Amino acid sequence: MFIRVLKFLLKFFAGCFLCGLIIGIAGYAYYSKDLPDVTTLKDVQLQTPLQVLSKDGELIAIFGERRRTPLKYDKIPKNVINAVIATEDSRFYDHFGVDPIGIIRAMYIGLKQKGFSQGGSTITQQVAKNFFLTSEKSISRKAREIILAIRMEKELSKDEIMELYLNMINFGSRAYGVAAASYTFFGKTPDQLTLDEAALLAGLPNAPSAYNPISHPQKALIRRNWVLGRMLDQSYITQAEYNEAIKKPLTASYHSPQIEFSAPYVAEMARQFMFEKFGEEAYTDGYKIYTTITKQDQLAATDSIQKHIIDYDIRHGYRGAEKVLWNATETPWNEEKIQKTLDGYHCYSGICPAVVLQSSDKQATAILSDKSNIEILFEGMKWARPFISDTRQGAYPKKVSDTLKAGQLIWVKKSDEKWELSQLPAVNAALVSLDSENGAIKAIVGGFDFNLSKFNRATQALRQLGSNIKPFIYTAALEQGLTMATLLNDAPIVRSAGSSTWRPKNSPPQYAGPLRLRIGLGMSKNVMMVRALRAVGIEYAATYLERFGFPKENISHNESLALGSASFTPLQVARAYSVITNGGYLITPYLIEKIEYNSDNKVIYQHQPLIACHDCKDDMTIDASSTSISLNDVEDTTSESENEEPEQANLKADDNIIIPDIEITNKEANTNITPMYAPHTLSRDIAFIMKDGLRSTVFGGSDWQGTAWRVKALGRRDVGGKTGTTNASKDVWFSGFGGNIVTTVWMGFDDHRRVLGKTYRAEGGANTANPIWVDYMKVALKNVPIVVDRRPENVISVTIDQKTGLLPLSDSKTMSEYFIKGTEPKQYATKEVGTEVTDSDGNTSELF
Repeated sequence: MFIRVLKFLLKFFAGCFLCGLIIGIAGYAYYSKDLPDVTTLKDVQLQTPLQVLSKDGELIAIFGERRRTPLKYDKIPKNVINAVIATEDSRFYDHFGVDPIGIIRAMYIGLKQKGFSQGGSTITQQVAKNFFLTSEKSISRKAREIILAIRMEKELSKDEIMELYLNMINFGSRAYGVAAASYTFFGKTPDQLTLDEAALLAGLPNAPSAYNPISHPQKALIRRNWVLGRMLDQSYITQAEYNEAIKKPLTASYHSPQIEFSAPYVAEMARQFMFEKFGEEAYTDGYKIYTTITKQDQLAATDSIQKHIIDYDIRHGYRGAEKVLWNATETPWNEEKIQKTLDGYHCYSGICPAVVLQSSDKQATAILSDKSNIEILFEGMKWARPFISDTRQGAYPKKVSDTLKAGQLIWVKKSDEKWELSQLPAVNAALVSLDSENGAIKAIVGGFDFNLSKFNRATQALRQLGSNIKPFIYTAALEQGLTMATLLNDAPIVRSAGSSTWRPKNSPPQYAGPLRLRIGLGMSKNVMMVRALRAVGIEYAATYLERFGFPKENISHNESLALGSASFTPLQVARAYSVITNGGYLITPYLIEKIEYNSDNKVIYQHQPLIACHDCKDDMTIDASSTSISLNDVEDTTSESENEEPEQANLKADDNIIIPDIEITNKEANTNITPMYAPHTLSRDIAFIMKDGLRSTVFGGSDWQGTAWRVKALGRRDVGGKTGTTNASKDVWFSGFGGNIVTTVWMGFDDHRRVLGKTYRAEGGANTANPIWVDYMKVALKNVPIVVDRRPENVISVTIDQKTGLLPLSDSKTMSEYFIKGTEPKQYATKEVGTEVTDSDGNTSELF
């Protein structure tokens, strides 16, 4: 009987085994269909955010939902690995991807507790699920997970699987991977973690939200101590280490991404470019963009723009409270109601909202959004004379209560540890700085605060140029045979066309009669510019401007071109000035230096700029002696253009004036770059002479001062530039150079109908835009060698008479002037009697 029962049981179990084997084979065959290839995990690209960095490797911005910094296995601390193994998979190094003992244990605990709280999944299975499967709870998903885990163990080492897990797993608070989690919760790199901190992180993946140490510190502490107990049970730590670690308090706190410095306009330009190239994958595939800017220059540009915008705003008066919450006759609001209102406002570049609680003659008390009370003394608001219009301000206040009343919602900022009354500026400005040799953007600021307005005025705002255009038209005149010694009449112009009359004026409206072209440029004489334009011809000058990269559709074809009626972006203007300063080469501005891909930092794109060539033979020639022209006023054949409203430039992030259109693949880029040269669009001879002419706007002459005299503060002789102010001061400019750096500054209102106006002075390029430029260049030119330009062989220096620009007489006041060979004066100066001149033969004639 016993033998028969034994045989039955043997046959039964054999049959069950065979059935199970057949079912297992069939199940394996069924669930193996269409499973992904686990070998792809050897080269897997973890979802990593887009990083934008400066040229010197400092982080500017991160774009992407998941914070992750992949680490190699040997860079992950042993304590972290041991804590994870003790917590998640104690038999990790013993099983083959699936742990039968762990599954049985999980089933036993589940039956005992009448609920399956443990899934029995190994670390390998979790990796398989996260990379290849969904989180669906089903038999089919579990079967596929097991098959993939077994295959992974055959193809990958245990260390490779652990590396994938610790770089992939979610630790909560958008931190994926142990490196991101270490920084998010402790502000540390993984190698800096203490034992108790490593244990806390190891306990998070099981339930990141439930055990989050920031939102649920008590639960996180209990979980951490449980992990430490598991590590002790598994002999990963000693009793002494356990005793010390378990006494440690919870020290976790949230740490935002470690941005080294803010450059939001730069970051946004880079982000747009990457999104257009890669779509949504730009935010997940681990790209690093190295831009051309440096921290020093960018912060200097931002500080200068913000300082001078605020200075302008203060000069023009206080526009009043942002809002009045209650009047003197009404019941004051309680703190809760005040805070609810303040929550709807934000700080911008240190300017924060506050509500005035009380005000007296000497001070006012206000409350901030963080519920702290501040005091504003009279010293901090005595500037606040009422704003009446852009050209008028009221009287200065005599006491605090003249301006500040209880119930007002105002703006304040902290300066030298004291709070001051402030306001959000209505005016705006932009700055762009280039390396004139290759077009690298050294700094770019598109407005006062990116969070107030994301419109990038440096690259998108088309604004009228004013006198900033003069060097380019004068350059066209040099091309046609004029020289820096040519006399042009600085006298009023009146032109009638039908019922309309055009009277271009100097600013200020002062006239000196015949002056050399160099003085006309240095003192920014408008009427001389009009005469120069007439001399060369409007069509010729308009076409000539294209040599500097100005788009022809924005160039006006009438005499108002001489006064800067054409509209361009600050970036286009800086590019144009680079042509003059680098010897005539039309460089292309660029922002992206290189792009790296994934954790291996593989360089997939290295920018190759087109550069200026100082040792190349000048491939442009000019026969100056055969292109002389009459300098008499020509007949008026054009009418004054309407003052067109400035438009927004339709530029994409990868427009060839910002970032060249480039092909990017995920293959290693060739970093062995052969120099390539930019188009040579301007004679080196003319570029040299005009660059020298732009220095005269700074240093002037023996008896006259240039409009850019403030640039002398830099203490260098290799600097120069040009002011620019449009009609009614709607736009003010300064563009100039120092060393190999070209920088353009613009200021104006986004509402083009408004004028910059005046206070105790009229706003203009010389006193409004130029100081921004000077403050930035003080920093940008630090450690930049002084450039001594090499004089081209075809340029000669000739001593001339200062008054006439001709060869000097014995009693002449003289100076040296540059000429292209063949254009130097051949006649001697003549003695003047009133408005008549007498030549060496005794003949007299009217000068002009």
